[in-house]
Amino acid sequence: MVQVFSFPTSDDVAQALNTYLAQASATAIATTGRFTIAITGGSLPATASKYLKANKAVDFSKWYVFWGDERCVSHDHDDSNYKLVKEQLLDHVNVPAAQVFPINPTLIGNPEEAALDYHHQLASVFGNGGVPEFDCVLLGIGPDGHLCSLFPGFPQVKEADKWVTSIRDSPKPPPSRITLTLPVLNNAKEAVFVVTGSGKSEMFKTIVEDKDTSKPSTLVAPKSGKLYWFVDDAASQHLSAVKPSTFKL
Repeated sequence: MVQVFSFPTSDDVAQALNTYLAQASATAIATTGRFTIAITGGSLPATASKYLKANKAVDFSKWYVFWGDERCVSHDHDDSNYKLVKEQLLDHVNVPAAQVFPINPTLIGNPEEAALDYHHQLASVFGNGGVPEFDCVLLGIGPDGHLCSLFPGFPQVKEADKWVTSIRDSPKPPPSRITLTLPVLNNAKEAVFVVTGSGKSEMFKTIVEDKDTSKPSTLVAPKSGKLYWFVDDAASQHLSAVKPSTFKL
């Protein structure tokens, strides 16, 4: 089931995400002793971390942090999703370094090897017995409907076996990247998209209401059925058949 939670402003989205992630984290830790999450880049880390990083009720020591995708750049590069999440969240909370899983910086010149190495990093936490099952994958959408580094019309979207794949010709710079694949994203217990601003409102409608399967973001359908959209009213302004709802505990 798809649930759309629409809020007046992006700040309201950030507050709701704080509540949601604190709750999801507590539930997972009570059940398994840990909270596994994959985070993407763009504006999402700032929105998700705005209030979360000061939430003393969250046991960040039990978090295991992965990336939905990463650019093949050094950790201190301005294009690095690791750097973005580090500055917005990790520098402010107590996630142990051994539970943070960035791209291997020695392999950024070879995205295929970097993707294989990231598979091994996933296996070190989830084991090799089956597709990793994240407690939460936190996602954004691109103006073309891409998510992570899965772009419309590119073969990586159809990858059915690998957990992590690579791309050398990304339509957005930088060209070389690694990305989680749809089998991993769709095996998550909960998938959460975050969209703010009017600039993506038409694409948001195309994905959620029109269900245009040429857009990779439309293909996210967790086996658990738990798919949430946290958006502001500017992003949801074109919805008609799907009515925004208010997030409540």
